[in-house]
Parts: sequence; structure tokens; C-alpha cells
Amino acid sequence: MSKQIQDNCGIAIQVSTQYLQQQSDPGRPSYAFAYTITILNNRDQPVRLLSRHWIITDQNGKVDEVKGNGVVGQQPLIAPGHSYQYSSGAVLQTEIGDMHGSYTMQDADGELFDAPIPLFVLAVPHMLH
Repeated sequence: MSKQIQDNCGIAIQVSTQYLQQQSDPGRPSYAFAYTITILNNRDQPVRLLSRHWIITDQNGKVDEVKGNGVVGQQPLIAPGHSYQYSSGAVLQTEIGDMHGSYTMQDADGELFDAPIPLFVLAVPHMLH
């Protein structure tokens, strides 16, 4: 499953997800998912990804909020016209959930701005029609 957004801040974000059956245990219940994010800088100057803010909601309405510096231990500098890609994961207690949030970015002039991360669904295959 893949989703892309382009917004007025000049940053495009594409998300693809995958259910990790081998790392899941429905009896607990524990459902593991991987997601790969591609961040494309459509601006005319480099930007640095400083921090992330995630809101993760499961099928029962349980909400987890995750904030932290960078992504996967990095604060990448993304040149104009270039992209940065990384993979991470989430574990839910239900078969379906969703994630969305934002990245705090800094442009070459030192200005901070938020790049919204589009809502995307995490779902065990065949759960959604």
C-alpha cells in the first residue's frame, strides 16, 4: 500500500507499508508493521529534517504519540530535487490502525517549518476491502 502527498511547503512524502507476519503474534495480540518513507525536497534550497511527531491510532481507538529527534538516528540534509528514504516500524494490538504526523524541518535560512505526514493505514492483508 502506498500513499503520496504534495503540500504547499515544498516537501512531498510517500509512504509504503507492509505487514510483518513473522514478527506478529495475534494471540498476544501483537501485529507488526514496517513502513518506508520517502521525503522529496521540491524546494530551491536544502532542508534538514530535525524531528518527527507521530500519532498512531489502533482499531480500538488507542492513541500513541511519538516525538523525537530526527529519524532512525539521523537528521538528514536533503538537497533541492533530492530525496531521503528510511524504513521503520510499529506494533499495534489490533489488526488495523493508522499513522500520521509531521516532520519539523529547517531551511537554509534557519527558518523552521512543519511538513505534514499524510494519514496512512496499517492493516493485516485482507482486512480491508
